[in-house]
Amino acid sequence: MDDAEVEVGPVNLAARVDEALAVQAVAFGLDAGEVAVRRHIVLRHLLSPGARAYGATTPDGRLVGFVYGMPNDRTHWWSTVVETYLRATGTADWLDDSFVITELHVHPDFQGRGVGRRLITTITDGAAEPRSILSAIDTDSPARGLYRALGYQDLARQVHFPSAPRPYAVMGAPLPLKRRN
Repeated sequence: MDDAEVEVGPVNLAARVDEALAVQAVAFGLDAGEVAVRRHIVLRHLLSPGARAYGATTPDGRLVGFVYGMPNDRTHWWSTVVETYLRATGTADWLDDSFVITELHVHPDFQGRGVGRRLITTITDGAAEPRSILSAIDTDSPARGLYRALGYQDLARQVHFPSAPRPYAVMGAPLPLKRRN
């Protein structure tokens, strides 16, 4: 399939949460129990003020990627966990006036083709905030390479979330995100 045929646009993620989580399960290696827990989290996040979601769909309507995020709120669980790490690196101010990329996942069959780049730039282009933050597994991965290419830099590394087996990095970038030359 031609990658140009994958359309990126707003998606009703609440209505398509099971499809989205199926993509995340394959892309991120989640089991059925983890998917069930994340379903409730996604639906709750979508009720947050300013939450927005975009999907990547094939011409036949198959969801092959998604992104969602919202303006950061220091009272949200994620912020309360990462704040200690950001304070230690002198970057806690990134928790203010930032748009958080909460989840970004692309089905492995569509990775490396620019779908993730289109999703994240589309959602952040509509953000009112001057910068964006996210967390990613703290390893040298294609996802971290993409984020760096878009202008994200490490704000804190070796961030440990309760129940997450691997450490994460918190990254931040000014908006708009960098584009290819």
